[in-house]
Amino acid sequence: MQDSKATVASPDWLEEIRWNADGLVPAIAQDASTGDILMMAWMNAESLRLTAEEGQAVYWSRSRGKLWRKGETSGHQQVISEIRLDCDDDVILLKVEQKGGIACHTGRRSCFYRRLENGEWTGVDPVLRDPESIYGNKQEGSGNE
Repeated sequence: MQDSKATVASPDWLEEIRWNADGLVPAIAQDASTGDILMMAWMNAESLRLTAEEGQAVYWSRSRGKLWRKGETSGHQQVISEIRLDCDDDVILLKVEQKGGIACHTGRRSCFYRRLENGEWTGVDPVLRDPESIYGNKQEGSGNE
């Protein structure tokens, strides 16, 4: 991994990504061992470069307008096993080891805890830990990141 301070220009591999009009790309975090989809967040070129260099997930918070390192508040970091790019060059897949077993700011393993049943969204996965005990009043990744 490179020293991020020494990197002046974007690595060539970042140029292959089809960034949206806001300079972002969706990133899906998947548990590397189980294949479970844990969450989706946004990345810009800097966050993706840092993720590759540091070996831990770094995302771009649209609501806060800044980088956020997954787990910086909760301790639930995502250690990168692989970074993949889809066939259209516009979605990133991060295969991760989810520290602490919780990826969602609601205290669940996955952000995809609701299932459509009879025309209603029903929570089907349990809260593993009360979000207040994890974050207090400050929740990383909450809202439409």
